[in-house]
Amino acid sequence: MRYINNFSPILFFTLLAGSLQAQEVIVTDSTSIDIESDIKTEIQDRTGKFKVDGVAAVVGDYVVLESDIDKMYLELQSQGVSTADVTNCNLAGRLMEDKLYAHHAVQDSIIVPDAEINARIDQQLAYMVQQVGSLEKVLEFYKREDEAEFRSELFEIVKQNELASKMQMQIVEGVEITPEEVRAFFTSIPEEERPVFGDEVEIAQIVVKPEIPQQEKDEIIARLNEMRADVLENGASFATKAVLYSDDTSSRSSGGKVSLSRNDPFVKEFKDAAFSLQEGEVSKPFSTIYGYHILTVDKIRGQQVDVRHILLIPDVSEETKQKALEEIQKVRERINNKEITFAEAAKEVSDEAETRESGGKLINPTTGDTRFELTKIDPLLYEQVVSLEKGQVSNVLTDQDNTGRPFYKIITVINRYPEHEANYAQDYNKIRELALRDKQLKAIEKWQKEKISETYVRVNGQYRDCEYTSNWLKK
Repeated sequence: MRYINNFSPILFFTLLAGSLQAQEVIVTDSTSIDIESDIKTEIQDRTGKFKVDGVAAVVGDYVVLESDIDKMYLELQSQGVSTADVTNCNLAGRLMEDKLYAHHAVQDSIIVPDAEINARIDQQLAYMVQQVGSLEKVLEFYKREDEAEFRSELFEIVKQNELASKMQMQIVEGVEITPEEVRAFFTSIPEEERPVFGDEVEIAQIVVKPEIPQQEKDEIIARLNEMRADVLENGASFATKAVLYSDDTSSRSSGGKVSLSRNDPFVKEFKDAAFSLQEGEVSKPFSTIYGYHILTVDKIRGQQVDVRHILLIPDVSEETKQKALEEIQKVRERINNKEITFAEAAKEVSDEAETRESGGKLINPTTGDTRFELTKIDPLLYEQVVSLEKGQVSNVLTDQDNTGRPFYKIITVINRYPEHEANYAQDYNKIRELALRDKQLKAIEKWQKEKISETYVRVNGQYRDCEYTSNWLKK
């Protein structure tokens, strides 16, 4: 349905449980705080016992609880990060930075639309339900009476995280770097300290997708029309039908419910349908890259709309799968017989629009260039290319798209770059990225220094004895 950020559902459970059991205190009037004593609040820990939770620091309108530091430590462990050299002081400093971002995001009138927050909550709830089996079990796990209460608490947590993220983006969005600055950055690195880049490859692929039979499309559309008629003519529940029949696993358990605004990253056809209906109307079947939908509008709230939808994904047939397989086998044979180049074949037959015009060449989503470092490549892709020589074409491989439908592909290695010390000409894009990141970090450091000096900050107890990289103690 949308572009989704990757995260660990198990990790999210760990952090969220702590967050909901020890909600961050929002200070509405910092002058009312007794800055000579540690603020204490009673919370319930993971064993169900109550303990006193101290406030480690106050930054602007936000409070860092000692339990927040414990939760962050658990986060690092859950991610497999070594915590041998991580101290509570390190974690406290990081959390204070987050609060500083969130505080000044509010001061700078940075707005996180409710629709954006609700969409994120929908995503997180879907993952939780997928982990434990039902929304009822999720509510039981977090000891919440109903979904509305749970969503309300999630809303504040997600909102603060989004504010901090947008503030950081605003700080660095105007930072640019010139070729002269890139060269100066590179030459400033002593030769013995220059980075070493691992083995890299440039890859191209040709994709052939089985066609969806027209009969299958017609049957899907007919089913959706039947559901639509049952809702409109017989008063059937749209939400119940979504739970029973929708192929969208991210929204099915909530009755197909989705909240969105015009700026949210949904596909165009879905947004067009959502914003063309009045409350209570049900759309006719329409198609997106994911399949066929019907959609109804629950509520319109200014620039935000709450909808429910049902997605049905048409399938391919054994006949069309065999036809696609035979086609790509013939293409591979023509390339190996030197009848056509790999790039020419990609432009002629590939069904992957993103790579077809570039001769099938893949773009590394992490770096934005065409090279993939083998030590950091996706494990599945690594297995497919690690044994290929330059110019060699792989056997026909079977993959699947985001709907689960199979397709076939062949891969070739255009170039290989063995492990080497950074070279300015050969690795310019990577060096530029390092130089830009360094300049962005300096911009953030400058911003932090200025904002800490003008923001109410109070550090309590043992955390006053820490040595911070930022001047939190205002010495």
